[in-house]
Amino acid sequence: YLSQILAGIVSLSLVVYFGSTASISCNSNSENDMSPPSQGCNDAMDDGAAHSAVTLALAKKESAEHMHGMEELYDSMRERPIIVKAYALDDPNAPATENVKTVHFLRHGQGFHNLMADLARAEGREWEQYSQTPENPYIMPEILDAPLTEKGRKQAYLVRPTVEALENQPELVALSPNCRALQTGVIAFEHLLSKKVPFVAHEMVREENGVHVCDKRRPKSRQEAEFPMVDFSLLETEEDVIFRNDRRESKAEVGERVYAFMEWLAKRSEKHVGVASHSGWLLTVFNGICECDVSLKDWFQTGELRSVKLEFIENNKKRKTS
Repeated sequence: YLSQILAGIVSLSLVVYFGSTASISCNSNSENDMSPPSQGCNDAMDDGAAHSAVTLALAKKESAEHMHGMEELYDSMRERPIIVKAYALDDPNAPATENVKTVHFLRHGQGFHNLMADLARAEGREWEQYSQTPENPYIMPEILDAPLTEKGRKQAYLVRPTVEALENQPELVALSPNCRALQTGVIAFEHLLSKKVPFVAHEMVREENGVHVCDKRRPKSRQEAEFPMVDFSLLETEEDVIFRNDRRESKAEVGERVYAFMEWLAKRSEKHVGVASHSGWLLTVFNGICECDVSLKDWFQTGELRSVKLEFIENNKKRKTS
């Protein structure tokens, strides 16, 4: 069966990553080596990092599924103490006040769970989202806390020149503590490590999760050992206490996490920030939390960087009624 073959492929690939010679870069023997890919790897980056028709079709389907409950979440967030507005960097209406930060949101590159889903879809398999059925590739135990594929690493490397060219460099990088987001953030923002810019793992930046084991976080100590350049002190528990095997997070629950992160970010002194996260979480940021133009609401493709200005506004309506 093809599913058994795919399981064998991903098991072997994950052993390569999670084994004693784990590697983030193209041909390195150390997971802490952030050096660029070899010349041969560079030559293939443009072709190897592109999104296939299958990937784009699946993204369109999953984007629609992730919108369930979004309108109700957006309405509820209008009653919160802080209202967050997002503007494109070239928006002439974007304010330049003290309560504004420039944030570079980055979705992780292709992960092994993305690859498994693409392969399953290409062979004509259909599955119900968040179902515990053999057809669902996201429940394969081999892809727990799925790392990047080689294609995913290439996508992360392609972001690096854009980040390096920014006039105002990030003063802080916040990352989901899941492997694929950690890898992507460290690769894309790697040049900031020598400048002592803090890289901080934040539990509230994690993907909408539950059921799909690709979204379950590995133990905190494992992540600390493999990503020593990242500060994990904000993670309060060794094990993943957010993930549930029996159900997916509701949109309201995801919204609570996104809002908690926005509250934390609003209190930080840094004005230029990088954030490495996931598709469902990012879709919730721009559709369920922020007030923004429709041009910012689209689904993030793997390895996509979207830079915006965030304005944090005290909700006078909430203050008057409280």
